[in-house]
Amino acid sequence: MEYLSKQRYDALAAELKHLIEEVYPRVRDELAEASAQGDRSDNAGYREARRIQGKTISRIRFLQKVLENSRVINPDALPKDRVCLLSKVEFTILSTNARMKFEIVSPHEMDLEAGKISLKSPIGAALMDREVGDIVEAQVPSGTLRLRIESITLDEV
Repeated sequence: MEYLSKQRYDALAAELKHLIEEVYPRVRDELAEASAQGDRSDNAGYREARRIQGKTISRIRFLQKVLENSRVINPDALPKDRVCLLSKVEFTILSTNARMKFEIVSPHEMDLEAGKISLKSPIGAALMDREVGDIVEAQVPSGTLRLRIESITLDEV
C-alpha cells in the first residue's frame, strides 16, 4: 500500500486518462498504418511503432497498478509534532552545520529539485517518526550523516 498526496494522486490519474484516451489510440493507428506498408520483417516504421506501443502499454499498466494500490493521505490525521509523510523537515547536518529543508513524500512523488525526498530514502527513513531536537543518523552512500531536526511543519490542505 502506497500513500499519496491528493495532488499526486490526481496527477497520476490524469496522466493515465491521457494515455488511455489520447496517446494509445494514436499509437494504435500508427501501428496499423505501419503494418499496412508491407513486410514487417524489413519495416523500421513498424518496429518503432511496436516499441512505442509497448512503452505506452507498460506505462498504462504501471499507473493502473500504482493507483489501484494507493490511498490518498488525509492530512488532518497526521501528527503535527513528529516527522511523517508530507512533513516539511528542516535539519542541520552536524558535520558541516549546513541546514536543509525537505518534504517527506512517497517514492512516486520524489523530486529533489522541488525539495521532496522519499520516505524510503536513507535520510527520509532516518527522519521518520522523530521529533524536533532529535539527532538521527542516516546511512548514505558517502558514509553516515548525523542530523539534528530543527523544525517540523505540516501544510494544512
